Amino acid sequence: MHYSPRVDRIAGEGAAAWRIHVEAMEARARGEDILVMSIGDPDFATPPAIIDTAVQALRSGDTHYTGIAGRPELRNAIAQEVMRCGGPEVAAENVIVLAGAQNGLFSASLCLFSQGDEVVALDPMYVTYEATVQVSGAKLVPVPARPDSGFRPDLGAIEGAITERTRAIMFANPCNPSGVVMTPEELNGIAGIAKRHDLWVISDEVYGALTFEQDHCMIAGLPDMAERCVTVSSLSKSQAMTGWRIGWMVGPKELIVHAHHLSLSMLYGLPGFIQEAAVTALGDARGEMDRMRDIYRARRDRVIAGLRGANKITVVPSQSGMFLLLDVRETGMSSLDFAWALYRAEGVSLLDAGAFGMSTAGHVRLSYTLGDAALDEGCRRICRFLSAL
Repeated sequence: MHYSPRVDRIAGEGAAAWRIHVEAMEARARGEDILVMSIGDPDFATPPAIIDTAVQALRSGDTHYTGIAGRPELRNAIAQEVMRCGGPEVAAENVIVLAGAQNGLFSASLCLFSQGDEVVALDPMYVTYEATVQVSGAKLVPVPARPDSGFRPDLGAIEGAITERTRAIMFANPCNPSGVVMTPEELNGIAGIAKRHDLWVISDEVYGALTFEQDHCMIAGLPDMAERCVTVSSLSKSQAMTGWRIGWMVGPKELIVHAHHLSLSMLYGLPGFIQEAAVTALGDARGEMDRMRDIYRARRDRVIAGLRGANKITVVPSQSGMFLLLDVRETGMSSLDFAWALYRAEGVSLLDAGAFGMSTAGHVRLSYTLGDAALDEGCRRICRFLSAL
């Protein structure tokens, strides 16, 4: 049977790195002593107030079709959240509710890009970005950050990657996997490039509520940027709602109209009870974001302390989120080989960070979405493995 050539564009090169995580999950399900530190799925339960709202809505019969773009109350709550976090002045008409941030990135790609376009993406980047851009027919052009700079964005390299085919600059702020939080100066530099070359900016801000020492800054809130910025976010990480699949895209009203048309044929709206829960997450339960952020910060510090002095690795401290990078180049192994060797020897699954781009080759990503005792044990096993090399 015939398949569209598009199927060859929806599989990014980083997919192989996830095999270790799949194997670790299967082994743990069989009862084996495995510490899964390879995925960014919070170990917290969704806060009770959010769950209670969803249950109450279900029991009240909220099981019918909803508006394609999302309920007005939720779209208004998202607009208020954007402005509270330093974004531009926006209204419900600037917001569309979607099934997670990934759905938002996919929608933006199909609405903005076409065959032959180029999208400059800051490397390291989340593993789905490549396929998300390619499905539109556009080409993703990675701009690697340098490990010796702490994976900070290289403004000169970004400008140098712009061609007459470039349509957008795409990045995550904060970044997964590095945890880098961009400074206002860096964002102003990217904004200047976008304005000089008349480009869109797509900013993935899923980890924006989970920054530590440095505040999160929204590029869309900078002068003259609102009409060329697409901001994508969700409640997956900030409110431990990964399985609820609730996210959004914020941008110019005309873009939201186009995204509405796409969603009509792709998604047809989200369940009402999930939207009601999201309103609570952004309202009465908003303080849970701060609680989770403080726990992640303490866990980051715990892992750094637990790996201090470890043989042949360098810990790259994170400024946000639930991950940090380990530089394993001194071991002489590739990051993929290191991850598998550690897993087979000690039952600890980390992710090959080379899957996130060429800049993080030679690094592995450690997720600290475990309790303190499990994190301590994971650090002990990693240190024991390194001592045996």
